[in-house]
Amino acid sequence: MFIPCDRGGGSAAPDFKGFTLLMPAVSVGNVGQLAIDLVISTLDMTKVGYFYTDCLVPMVGNNPYATAEENSVELSINAEVYSLPSKKLVVLQIRSPFIKNKYRPFCETLLSWVKSSKCARVVLLSSSHAYQRDDEQLLGTPLRYLLTPDLEKAVGGCMKELNWKEMEKVAAYPGINNTDKVLHIPGGGITKLLFTESCSEGIQMAVLLKFCSEGDNIPDAFVLVNYLNEWLQLIKSEVNPSSQWKIPSSWRLLFGNGLPPALF
Repeated sequence: MFIPCDRGGGSAAPDFKGFTLLMPAVSVGNVGQLAIDLVISTLDMTKVGYFYTDCLVPMVGNNPYATAEENSVELSINAEVYSLPSKKLVVLQIRSPFIKNKYRPFCETLLSWVKSSKCARVVLLSSSHAYQRDDEQLLGTPLRYLLTPDLEKAVGGCMKELNWKEMEKVAAYPGINNTDKVLHIPGGGITKLLFTESCSEGIQMAVLLKFCSEGDNIPDAFVLVNYLNEWLQLIKSEVNPSSQWKIPSSWRLLFGNGLPPALF
């Protein structure tokens, strides 16, 4: 459930009516989460609340978007909500993995909040194992999208103009029966469940994902956030849009601090 921040003037819930909700799936390489970091940091979004749930591993840490010593000591938890009213954008950042068997309760709670807050649509940033692609998925771009039927009516034409490639369905029983096709997103975490539930609930949702492998996934995050920007135009598109994204201070610690010089 959503808990608004208490900024000293009460804790009334902000109005998200008509907003686009942007969020990551906890998926291979954490690509969606890294891309969300770039959006929050670049747009200097304001933290407006928390998403309280027992479905995620508890965690607490310092402010990942600190810009000075004064705000570096602010605490952050596993699921926080940021807002930018000027762009009608609300972002849910997830920073810890899911507890076993908690995918469905989380999806139910999230979609209930989407309905009650009257968000216009949800955009889920995700990723999938590159090594598990079938022959068709090996061709062309490593980026894919999915739209629920309700959103397809609104923006399907835009995706065709952008020349985007829809996520292919794969054979349910490869080598035995190649005619029965199913949606398969290995390594995608809650992506498939959240998408199918949104289809059933009549919620407008788009999934943007990238095929990738575990490792240094910062380049994948830039590719995915640029893909998102082609559609939503969060920042001005130039020759090299990647140079416009602001890297958050916390990324300096992605691979640790290295060995202390005193050891040598």
